Amino acid sequence: MKLISAIIKPFKLDEVREALSEIGVNGITITEVKGFGRQKGHTEMYRGAEYVVDFLPKIKIEIACSDEMANSIIEVIIKAANTGKIGDGKIFVTPLEQVIRIRTGEFDESAL
Repeated sequence: MKLISAIIKPFKLDEVREALSEIGVNGITITEVKGFGRQKGHTEMYRGAEYVVDFLPKIKIEIACSDEMANSIIEVIIKAANTGKIGDGKIFVTPLEQVIRIRTGEFDESAL
């Protein structure tokens, strides 16, 4: 099993969610986060004063999936979240040792 964590631009969330739904992903977790990478933030004007926005708003998507689904999910996220501009985000894939559904006590892939 894998845990896929993707950091994307907020306005791409609906597009990514719909694309994931089309390939049968039925469980995702969304978190509003802030951060920066190579983009390093940007400057904005407010009431005539320029200031630096260091941490940019992003969306973090987390999906627990079987090993077989991981590549399809990654491809869908890349396609749906891509704008071709800096700050499109990153995808992190980590091994997932165990999953337990609290309500039923099911383990691992049957709990997904």
